Amino acid sequence: MTIKAVLFDFSGTLFRTEPVTTWLRATLDEAGITLGQEEFTLRAAELAAAGAQPGGPEPQRVPPALAGLWASRDESAERHRAAFTGLARQVELPDPALYDALYQRHMTPDAWRPYPDTAEVLGALHARGAGIGVVSNIGWDLRPVFRAHGVDPHVDHYTLSYEHGVQKPDVRLFRAACEALGRDPGEILMVGDNRHQDGGARNLGCAVHFVDHLPAAERPDALRPVLDLVG
Repeated sequence: MTIKAVLFDFSGTLFRTEPVTTWLRATLDEAGITLGQEEFTLRAAELAAAGAQPGGPEPQRVPPALAGLWASRDESAERHRAAFTGLARQVELPDPALYDALYQRHMTPDAWRPYPDTAEVLGALHARGAGIGVVSNIGWDLRPVFRAHGVDPHVDHYTLSYEHGVQKPDVRLFRAACEALGRDPGEILMVGDNRHQDGGARNLGCAVHFVDHLPAAERPDALRPVLDLVG
């Protein structure tokens, strides 16, 4: 069956979040807090190891008290915030308000950058008349990020886990995304960076294509092969 529509994951597929050091520095600057270079480097490394930045490095270890919350973190906005601020609180920071401030920072458009070929590929697909959807495990509204970076006009629909109470790889989220585009799963390609989560689309009958979750500078054109897969 010919591919007529494409579903894209968000983080690590179309957009990449800022480095942990930039995330921490911007939050400290906003709060008017200065750390010495040695302490700053240590705290950034600890936050990265904790997996406290959504879209950033995976946690090296999830504390048992957070394990259940972590497993279902993308099912609601409340669970998402609690999971990531809980991980951040494993790191000692100079002001307790910084844990929520870090979480708020990651939801801003300035915290995200599209991959170099994101606009090109979305624009080309849109021009062909292909349906385009974004399906993401997330706990907040990412639409402002797409608008701020000028790619929202190419997206027909967003299917976000926290708005549906279910997260990838559950086929219910993919089914909702397919229905929103008005296409049979067999006519849809799912593009993502997580073989477990995004690969769940196969169970509904979608084709699947994977890209690597790399820094933007290291992945300039990984989305372009998608253009050859869409009829």
